[in-house]
Amino acid sequence: MDNEIKLVSGAMVALAVATAALVVMPYMQVRDIQPPSGLKPYTSAELRGRAVYISNGCMYCHSQQPRDRNFGPDFQRGWGRASVPGDYFYDKPHLLGSMRTGPDLFNIGSRQPSKDWQLGHLYQPRAYTPGSIMPSYRFLFNVKDAKEAENEGEQPLTLPPAYSPSLGQVVVPTPEALDLVKYLLGLNHTYPVLPPAPKR
Repeated sequence: MDNEIKLVSGAMVALAVATAALVVMPYMQVRDIQPPSGLKPYTSAELRGRAVYISNGCMYCHSQQPRDRNFGPDFQRGWGRASVPGDYFYDKPHLLGSMRTGPDLFNIGSRQPSKDWQLGHLYQPRAYTPGSIMPSYRFLFNVKDAKEAENEGEQPLTLPPAYSPSLGQVVVPTPEALDLVKYLLGLNHTYPVLPPAPKR
């Protein structure tokens, strides 16, 4: 009986220490976090695009958390400054990601601000990044007769000749693809996160 009491007591102490270290202390550190002044809430289109991003599992291959220069070469890769907690103020759930099969997307909106590039890359990644292992998201696009697309006022993709559909046909993005690209272009965290240094 004495050993059982020691075992239960030890388990309770271990649980209390783990709860304090993994729940209580982080909460105390970030409970008063406010968004940086340059961070704007997502628009309705960006929120719909974020839902497409989540439903397609993009966070399984892409992170959204560049590291500090002391912890990795993310800055040299052109991924921008290290992220801070306030950058994620409007993110529910957070999409930090843990794998980097593809590049970090924290600042993809500033690194690649072209809507046409983003749409074409989703349709056929290897047409824009040779050797890419990213899957093609062709189901987010429709192949239509060029005249039909023109009559409907749709803007077709401009693809490299090797990836264009057959003569007389064009590729047009679905609303989901357009919303996803709006979300990706909204991932632009180039605003300052620290107050400007005082003038001397």
